[in-house]
Amino acid sequence: MTPANPEFHEDLRFRVLRLLQDNPEMSQREISAALGVSFGGVNYCLHALAEKGMIKVRNFRASDNKRRYAYVLTPQGIAEKAALTGRFLRRKMAEYEALKAEIEAVRAEAGGADGAVSPAK
Repeated sequence: MTPANPEFHEDLRFRVLRLLQDNPEMSQREISAALGVSFGGVNYCLHALAEKGMIKVRNFRASDNKRRYAYVLTPQGIAEKAALTGRFLRRKMAEYEALKAEIEAVRAEAGGADGAVSPAK
């Protein structure tokens, strides 16, 4: 999956919305680290979600007196997350089934369904 892939962007929106639903106070850097996505990619995604009305960005003061933001899902954002969840699950189940079939084929090629593979000599 590459960043040019529409599924990548949909998965990113899903994962960001999922994180923010439970942790609206997460910083962009924390989201970036949690998802393994660049800071710029997270920033772009958050701006797009805010533009589409899926999240509201609210200021609050953190304990270190620096301004921080809370990203709160709107009702539209909650509905979008639900729709993304269904598509995400369907896509991941299809990937799982394909991987399971490939594993079984490799096991059969290796000489048995139990997965035991003889060491190379």
